[in-house]
Amino acid sequence: MSTTPRGTHTPGLIAPGATIGFLGGGQLGRMTAYAARAMGYDIHVLDPEAQCASRPVASRTITARFDDVEAAIALAEQCDVVTLEIEQIHPDVLDAVAARVPLRPGRDAVYIIQDRIRQKTWLAREGFPLGAFVAAQSAADIADAVRTHGACIAKSTHGGYDGRGQVRLSTPEEAAGAWDALGARPCLVEQRVDIAFEISVLVARRPGGACAVYPPSRNHHTSGVLTWAVLPAVISDELTARAQALAQGIAERLGVVGLLAVECFVTTSGELLVNELAPRPHNTYHHSERGLVTSQFEQLVRAVCDLPLGGTGIAKPAAIANLLGDVWLTATPPEVTGALEVPDTRLHLYGKAGARAGRKMGHLSAVGDSAQDALGRVLQAYRTLSPGTTHMFDVHEPVLAHLTR
Repeated sequence: MSTTPRGTHTPGLIAPGATIGFLGGGQLGRMTAYAARAMGYDIHVLDPEAQCASRPVASRTITARFDDVEAAIALAEQCDVVTLEIEQIHPDVLDAVAARVPLRPGRDAVYIIQDRIRQKTWLAREGFPLGAFVAAQSAADIADAVRTHGACIAKSTHGGYDGRGQVRLSTPEEAAGAWDALGARPCLVEQRVDIAFEISVLVARRPGGACAVYPPSRNHHTSGVLTWAVLPAVISDELTARAQALAQGIAERLGVVGLLAVECFVTTSGELLVNELAPRPHNTYHHSERGLVTSQFEQLVRAVCDLPLGGTGIAKPAAIANLLGDVWLTATPPEVTGALEVPDTRLHLYGKAGARAGRKMGHLSAVGDSAQDALGRVLQAYRTLSPGTTHMFDVHEPVLAHLTR
C-alpha cells in the first residue's frame, strides 16, 4: 500500500504497491487490471456479476449493484484511488466514494457524461460542434423533432450501448412507437447526418492538468456495434489536428482525470461533429496495446496514479475486430488455429460465460505495414475464425482501398 493514508485528498504520486479500485469489472477493467498488475498495483473491483471478467485479476471482488452505497464505501475504504470502467454509476455512489478517496475521472465529469441529455446540453452550452438534437419529454416532442429535422435517431438517456436503446425514425407517425420502445421516458432525439466516416480521439489527463492526446482511430460500426477499428486513421493532418484539439478541449473543460474518449462523425461535407463521450477506456482503442507506444490501459493507470504520462506515438499500424457472442452461436465452433496463423495476429478473450448475440466476448488484433495491411490481416483472421458470421462486418474492398489514400 502507499504511505498516504486512505481517505486523504493530498495530490501527488500514488506509487506502485498501492491499491486501485474499479467501479465495474467488465473487460475494460480486466485489461486495465492486467496493466496495473504489471506495474505493481493491487486491484479491488465492485461489479453486479459475481463472475465478472475482472474477477480473476482482482485480489478482492465485491458483488453489488452500482447503486449500493455501502458496498461502494467498503470498496473505497480499502483503496488508494478509485476509477471506473463503466459510467452508469449511481450519483450517490460517486459521492460516497469521492468523500473517502480520490475518484478519477471525477464525480462531476461522470455525472455530466452518464446522461445523454445532460451530455449533449453541456457540449452545446460549451460551444462544441454537434448535430441538431432535441431533449424529448414526450412522444409529441419526438414527432416535432422529426418534423423539424427530418430523419432522426431517438436514444435512451442512460446505458444503451452497442446499438441498444436506439430507434430510427423517418416520419412523425413513428414517434409513439419509439417513445414506447424507449420505456416512455425522456430521451435524446438526434438529427441523422450524412456520415462519411467515424473517428475517435482518446485523451489522458493527470490531476495537475497535463494531457497526452492519442492519434485518431478510424472506426466502423454495423447496426450500432463497433465491428473494426484501425490506426492510423488515414485522414488529413488538418483533420487530425482539429480532432485532437477538440478532444483535448472537452477533456480540459470537463476536468477529467484519467481517460476521455471522444467519438466523432466526419460528415460528407467535411464537418467534424461530436457524437458521444466516454470517461474510461474505449473499445476503439483496444489496438493501442499493439500499435501505440503506451496502451490505453497502462495510460489510465498512469493518469489516475499521477504518474508521468506515456508516449502516444504510433509504433506500428494496428487494427482490431470485435468478437461478439454470435461467433459462438453458429453451427460450427470458432476455429482459433487458422485465425492465429494469420501473421502478426493475436486473440484476446474476456473470460465471459454465457455467449449471446451482440455480447462482446473478445477481439482479434493485428499489426501491419500500413493501416490497410493491419485491417486486412485482422479481417482475414476473423473470416477464418468464424466464417458463419462474416455478414456482420459488411466490409468491402473499396473500404480497405480508401485507407491507402
